[in-house]
Amino acid sequence: MIERKSKITCKNLQLIIKNETREGAIPIEDIGFVVIDNPEVYISITAMNYLVQNNASVIICNASHLPNGMFLNLNSHHIQQEIFRTQMEASLPLKKQLWQQTIKEKITNQGLLLKSITKQNNSFSFLASKVLSGDTSNMEAVAANFYWKSFFETDFKRERFGNYPNNFLNYGYAILRAATARALSGSGLLNTLGIHHKNKYNAFALADDIMEPYRPIVDEAVHTIIQHYNEQELNTEIKSVLLQILTRTVYFKEEKSPLMVALQKTASSLQQCYSGKRKKIKYPKLWN
Repeated sequence: MIERKSKITCKNLQLIIKNETREGAIPIEDIGFVVIDNPEVYISITAMNYLVQNNASVIICNASHLPNGMFLNLNSHHIQQEIFRTQMEASLPLKKQLWQQTIKEKITNQGLLLKSITKQNNSFSFLASKVLSGDTSNMEAVAANFYWKSFFETDFKRERFGNYPNNFLNYGYAILRAATARALSGSGLLNTLGIHHKNKYNAFALADDIMEPYRPIVDEAVHTIIQHYNEQELNTEIKSVLLQILTRTVYFKEEKSPLMVALQKTASSLQQCYSGKRKKIKYPKLWN
C-alpha cells in the first residue's frame, strides 16, 4: 500500500519504490497487489507491465481513499478463447445451480460468524437449506436482514454510502472484490459476465458473484477493528488491517490456504464447472 508521494520504477525485476524519506525494493514475482492511495504517485509503464505480466493487480484509490480502478492481465490463460466460449454458452439451469450453491455458502458463513460474535444459536443453517435454484425466494435478503440487525451492538443499517462503519466495510469489500477479480482473470474467466449480477455498467459482475461467500471475512475484520479502535475514519493502520484479509488462512477439506490462493482455487473450480468437469464451485470453510 503506497500512501505517500512516491516514484515507482523497476530494475532487475525488482519494484523500486522511492519517496522523500526512503527507497525500497521488492521482487515483482512476490507481489500480489499494489494499492496506490496518493494522487502524486508516479509509476513507470515498464513497472506496470512487469507487474501485470506477473499477474499482480495494481489498484488505484479515489479522493475518498476507496479502491476506484484496477489493472489486470488480459492474457493470463493459455486457452483464454475456449474458456470464454464455455462461460458465454453456460446454460441458465447451470448458472442458477451455481448461484444457489453460492448463496447457501454465504448464508452458512454468516450464521457461523454471527454465532461466534453473539454466542447464541441462530436459524441460518435452516435459511441456507431453504435456498432454491437461482435463489428465487431471495433467502439472501432474508438472511441479510437478520444478520445486520444482530451483527453490531449499535443500531446499524448496511448501506453503500451509509454511516460508520459502512466505510470500513466498503474498503474491505473493495479489496476482496479486487482479489476475486484477479483470481478469475488468472483462470481465464471474463469478469464482466456474471452468474447472477447483470448490471450492464458493472465490469466485475462475476467477481461480485463469487466473492459473496467470502464477505464474512471482511465483516469479521471490521467487527474486530471496532472492538479495538475508536477512530471512525479510515486511516493507514485500519486500512493495513483490512488489507491483511488477503493473507488470512481459510480451510479446504485436505489443506489450508491463504485467502489469495483460496480465491484462485475457487476461480479454477468455476472454470471447470463451465467446461462440464465439475458440478460445484470449490468454496473453503472460512473458519476451522
